Amino acid sequence: MPSPFPGMNPYLEHPELWAGVHLLLIAALTDSLAPQLRPKYRVAVEVRIYESIGDKSLLVGIPDLTIKHQQSTTHQTPSNVAVTAPPAQPLTVTVPMPETIKQGYLEVREVATNEVVTVIEILSPVNKRSGEGRKAYETKRQRILGSSTHLVEIDLLRSGEPMPILSNGIESDYRILVSQSDRRPEADLYAFNLQDAIPSFPLPLREGDVEPLVDLQGILKGVYDRAGYDLVIDYTQEPIPVLSEADAKWVNALLQEQELA
Repeated sequence: MPSPFPGMNPYLEHPELWAGVHLLLIAALTDSLAPQLRPKYRVAVEVRIYESIGDKSLLVGIPDLTIKHQQSTTHQTPSNVAVTAPPAQPLTVTVPMPETIKQGYLEVREVATNEVVTVIEILSPVNKRSGEGRKAYETKRQRILGSSTHLVEIDLLRSGEPMPILSNGIESDYRILVSQSDRRPEADLYAFNLQDAIPSFPLPLREGDVEPLVDLQGILKGVYDRAGYDLVIDYTQEPIPVLSEADAKWVNALLQEQELA
């Protein structure tokens, strides 16, 4: 069953799902772009690694994912037998653990020179909250923006602090930033909301080359179908992160119309 949403599916933003969605989007973007860029360019999958710990960890404070299934309930028969009070039991607590985080991104490289022409980043929650993950990404972002490399930054997450731009007052659920090196400090920002389709955008390359159009909406729909997310997501539950009152009303009406809630 295809995704019921015309644009971004907010249920895919759940922290327990997003890591998989992120990896699949990286792979799907590679499969989509590579044939269009040959033979002058190739798409390289790169991995950024760093450690996180404590309240900045990805695995601390993540709500459990509600999966579509029925849980059996065991009914116990009441007993009149007196039972001795058990000794005091210890409480189960969570201790902070160091966590190695691996985050994938794409580089479009010119085959003849192996130079990086364009970097494609898909943001994760760790990039949008304070901590080592955001610091590491912001350092890399500034390095790219100060170079001759183009940057495509895809933000499909409503939660967290958006990456900084100098145009104040722009608010949206999601963003795609296309920063061409020869136009800086100006860049193209595709700002869209939950009810909108994800806009397509041209992939910047060397001057004079044909820039392929990236159909991110189609790519995301393909990921949803192939990964079988319709078999996992329980649309009778509220998505995480939570929606605004207006968006929640729109989502409920949309899901009821498709008999999913």
